[in-house]
Amino acid sequence: MTDEKSLQREINQYQQEKEAVRKIIGQIGGTGSKRKETVINITFAVLVILFFSFDVMRHALHMHIDFIPELFSVEIALLLVSMKIIWMIHRQQKVEHYQFWILNTIEFQMNSTATRIRKIEKMVKALSEKSEETKEMSQTK
Repeated sequence: MTDEKSLQREINQYQQEKEAVRKIIGQIGGTGSKRKETVINITFAVLVILFFSFDVMRHALHMHIDFIPELFSVEIALLLVSMKIIWMIHRQQKVEHYQFWILNTIEFQMNSTATRIRKIEKMVKALSEKSEETKEMSQTK
């Protein structure tokens, strides 16, 4: 009965850990963040293309655009691209942090399982030695 209870506890602990990992993975790249990321990517792309097109129109088509100084649109586009790169690096660091955390947790669980297995092996060995001693004693009597 004790074995069943301990097994049930381990199953419950595994379920809780599995749910925690699911939550974390959902925060890293779940469906909600995927849609948000797509919107941000499209916004960045449209803004960069728009600012570059202002300068192309100004220089190639010799249009006069009053509300944006010369080369200012290129500078803004370059700033947006730089911000996007910084944001991507930040996202990647976040993902790598969670991957490290998950791998660290798995390693901890493996080490604790290995420790439990060694204890069980010692107990089995001790029981088998005790059993052999009991058999020898009963045979000598």
